[in-house]
Amino acid sequence: MKNEIKFAVDIQMQELIHRWKEWLADTRRYSTHTLDAYLRDLSEFISFTAQQVGHTLTLSDFQNLTVRNFRSFLAHRTHQHLEKSSIARELSSLKNFFKWLNKNKYIENTSLSIISSPRQAKILPRALEIDDTFSFLNNVTSFSKTAWQGLRDVAVFTLLYGCGLRISEALSLNIGDINNSNYLRIKGKGNKERIVPLLPEVIKRIDDYLAQCPYKMRTGEPLFLGARGERLLPRIVQRQMEKIRRYMGLPDSITPHALRHSFATHLLSNGTDLRSLQELLGHASLSTTQRYTDVNIEKMTEEYQKWQK
Repeated sequence: MKNEIKFAVDIQMQELIHRWKEWLADTRRYSTHTLDAYLRDLSEFISFTAQQVGHTLTLSDFQNLTVRNFRSFLAHRTHQHLEKSSIARELSSLKNFFKWLNKNKYIENTSLSIISSPRQAKILPRALEIDDTFSFLNNVTSFSKTAWQGLRDVAVFTLLYGCGLRISEALSLNIGDINNSNYLRIKGKGNKERIVPLLPEVIKRIDDYLAQCPYKMRTGEPLFLGARGERLLPRIVQRQMEKIRRYMGLPDSITPHALRHSFATHLLSNGTDLRSLQELLGHASLSTTQRYTDVNIEKMTEEYQKWQK
């Protein structure tokens, strides 16, 4: 990917792309995964455009790109049978880069701003029913190799559901982050900090695990450990969920992230307002949180149709 950019743009553009990447990392605090995705998207566009014009791209080329050039690239990606969601992400990456170039007065080209993202099918969050959620949590220890690992898995899954955490957020916790208080500070996407209530049941499950964990842990060290004493990996948690899911006959869509969706859906159905739910989940936009209203409407429709029969 880096070589594709290197050979398709001149030295000045290579330097500007490097500065943009540093800005994303240092100012916007994007993760390494997100940075790699943005650079891949930009690389696809640069490679295509360089082939179209027949020479190494310069800053002047970026200044002179038209709506037609951008639409040509999007049409090319569509003909490659790329998913609409992937095309939308690539367009978002390009808009970010060109907005940065314009803001810093390297160019003055707003052609890309008038192009809309492709319309995507609405994908509703996947959530468990309340009874299935508690049944799932009650089955966790049956699929763990040792007693302490079973308690660990229960603690992790209870934390995902009881606090609405992403799996990365739960597994990044260290000793000392949970001090038997009634709240937990979480750093989510973009290093955005939020505060979530810490239920007594969640604290109890974590305390049960710590009491049986065979490894001595000090403040600042990982809270959840693997079999060899290293920080627990997401894949281990995902595999445990796959085992329980198959046993319970749940669909493949039920992943660890579904517990976060269940947390949100169950709170909303019990009267929690959208603004509060947005804060609890750490969503930057309220529109993301509003998806859960669609989940509830869909559920009500299903129940109504059952009643009609």
